Amino acid sequence: MLTFFASFSFMTDHFGLLADRTVDHLKLSAAAVAVSLVLALPLGVWLGHRGKGSFLTVSISNIGRALPSLALIAIFLGLLGIGFVNVLTALVVMAVPPVLTHAYLSVEQVDPDLVRAGRGMGLTEWQILTRIELPLALPVLFTGIRIAAVYVISSATLAAVAGGGGLGDIILNQVSYGLSGVIAAALWVAALALAADALFGALRKRLTPRGVLAGRSG
Repeated sequence: MLTFFASFSFMTDHFGLLADRTVDHLKLSAAAVAVSLVLALPLGVWLGHRGKGSFLTVSISNIGRALPSLALIAIFLGLLGIGFVNVLTALVVMAVPPVLTHAYLSVEQVDPDLVRAGRGMGLTEWQILTRIELPLALPVLFTGIRIAAVYVISSATLAAVAGGGGLGDIILNQVSYGLSGVIAAALWVAALALAADALFGALRKRLTPRGVLAGRSG
């Protein structure tokens, strides 16, 4: 218990160190989430719109969840060497499955009667996707992004193993910073994960049409 409270003293005494490591941590995490969105969102939405690809999305999701983050970093360590790119690639591999799966399900599960009604009104496939499916898909879609963001921020602590920096430099270096330093950095990682979850939750609420939110809450 004393060590836990001592971690707050560590935060005060080493605020500059924690702030610098936090910036590195956020840069790595934001880059991984951004790359995963570019790769997984269009593919998941497209497959969901076509109503095909469930086997692909489930397979990718299962493979991504089965691979431990540390094992991925070790694999890419041999392929890409030590540094930012190695850890970024491993984090992207972990972030893609939840984004891809939720993007697919969010569009695929839209009420087919609404889609048929849109086609009956003469809407193009692009208009059906952008005007009907995506607005209704946003709540589930953002759930996948939130899961990926929290997962990446938490797993990025292992970046220190491969020279990727971040708060993991403190967490994995108890000899230099002591147990209070490890706990302090872990608390900061937890706070970052909670902040990311709250941010994407707020974006979900802000971007989702009110009628969709009301229908889901009801």
